[in-house]
Amino acid sequence: MRQITRSSRFKSDLKKIARSGKFNADELFTIMELLCQDAPLNKKYRNHQLTGEWNGCRELHLKSDCLLIYRLTSGCLELVRIGSHAEFLNNKDSRLKAIYTNDP
Repeated sequence: MRQITRSSRFKSDLKKIARSGKFNADELFTIMELLCQDAPLNKKYRNHQLTGEWNGCRELHLKSDCLLIYRLTSGCLELVRIGSHAEFLNNKDSRLKAIYTNDP
């Protein structure tokens, strides 16, 4: 069974989403247990590999717009981010704006 680690960003995301009232902690714990045991996930979670800046990570949908981004290694399940598509895209847009603003 894998050890579970949480990124500081995941911890922050989790606090935010827990306050929103749109979050089911029981479902997250069930998913974490399944991932630690390498058990197959129901197709409703749309579990898939990510590319680009998230290369090496996987994403699944706890709800239609509640995503869990995680990384699996031989002995570890790293919980990287949790949140909505909009939150992840807005963060990416902010980084892109900063890059273009500093571009001569």
